[in-house]
Amino acid sequence: MKLTFTLLCIFGCFYASSAQDLVYQPTNPAFGGNPYNYQWLLSSAEAQNSFEDPDASLGRQQESELERFTSSLNSQLLGQVTRRLFTDQFGQGALEEGTYSFGSLAVDIYPSNEGLVINILDTETGEQTQVVIPN
Repeated sequence: MKLTFTLLCIFGCFYASSAQDLVYQPTNPAFGGNPYNYQWLLSSAEAQNSFEDPDASLGRQQESELERFTSSLNSQLLGQVTRRLFTDQFGQGALEEGTYSFGSLAVDIYPSNEGLVINILDTETGEQTQVVIPN
């Protein structure tokens, strides 16, 4: 009986000591975890976030109805002036390559491998932007 009990204990210890490897699996999909965890992690983080941007609610409240109307009217008028200048300069057809000037703006139009390139330079401030219209 003692021998049987001893053998059972020895084999039981060997059986219990055999284990499998531990493999770390991250939860966050940004670090290789399951991509289906993303929505759960985001909603959990938003639920815990107690910070509020104090300037977010002030942006709309600072402008009165009259100021918003004036701003909208100004942008529509500038849009009409821009369309009229564009039509006067280029006509109803396509853009032609060359250099044009609108007040303090110098517009350079030329074709390239990427498409039609339009460089706009403000000669007063030196600011420059580029618009590429793909073929």
